[in-house]
Amino acid sequence: MFNLFKKNTTTDNNSGLEQTTSLKEKLSKSRQSLGNGLSSLLLGKKEISEELLEELETILISADIGIQTTDKVLESVRQNASRKTLKDSEGLYSFLKSELNKLLVEDTALDVGSEETFVILVVGVNGAGKTTTIGKMAKSFQNDGSSVMLAAGDTFRAAAVEQLKVWGDRNGIPVVSQSSGADSASVIYDAYESAKAKNIDILIADTAGRLHTQGNLMRELEKIKKVLKKINNNLPQETMLVIDGGSGQNAINQAKEFHKAINLTSLSVTKLDGTAKGGVIFAISDELNLPIRYIGVGEGLNDLRNFIPSEFTEALFD
Repeated sequence: MFNLFKKNTTTDNNSGLEQTTSLKEKLSKSRQSLGNGLSSLLLGKKEISEELLEELETILISADIGIQTTDKVLESVRQNASRKTLKDSEGLYSFLKSELNKLLVEDTALDVGSEETFVILVVGVNGAGKTTTIGKMAKSFQNDGSSVMLAAGDTFRAAAVEQLKVWGDRNGIPVVSQSSGADSASVIYDAYESAKAKNIDILIADTAGRLHTQGNLMRELEKIKKVLKKINNNLPQETMLVIDGGSGQNAINQAKEFHKAINLTSLSVTKLDGTAKGGVIFAISDELNLPIRYIGVGEGLNDLRNFIPSEFTEALFD
């Protein structure tokens, strides 16, 4: 079965050798905003003063770490400075790196090795990269030897169904779909029955990202989960929200609404290569206390990375 913590690599088509892709390069915009910004601020020994902390606050908020999380980090700085654990800015850089890393929820790999089909319900608003993330996830599971099926549950948007079918055709992965406007819960129910009958290891279900109102969207997602739970109370084993890292603090608001309605188990954050707002990862993890499974850092198949907190922090700071 697929290991969510498998190291990401790219392949040299000429030599066939695998080469590690630099996460640091992929996160260069966020690194410039956060890591380099802090380095410039703290260069040389400086007293930890309120003036310095105000400048520090500006950098953290500009990197989209958010007011609530920034306040928590600054309070820790103040406490350690008052106890003389932090005497000047020389040790502050490492301290901040450590404090931010502590905010990231340590995760364990998904156990998809049970005898029953493992269902991953994927939710998120249109434009977040949900369907593309599903396609890349499916290919990764397949590469690791698992059989995969896709359910085209975003029946509200015809293009989403076609996009998912393209991923399926490209990789020889079956896709269960119905006509545009069909009941999403029905599609996913049929897909699960088919996957179970064919002994498919993993079923990944797409869902709508936009309906007439947000309330309608949440009700549809609630219905999908109720239908699955009637089959087996353990279903779905994973409910994953995909959010666009470039949306900054709005991503946190989205996550809170989805979590309140359908009880998320994890998140994946896309498009981090194109934004300086990568600090939102710290805020999301801090405020929702949910694991982040994947980060998207490019268009390639190998640019959907397993999220490892220490690697992410190192890429932004070192």
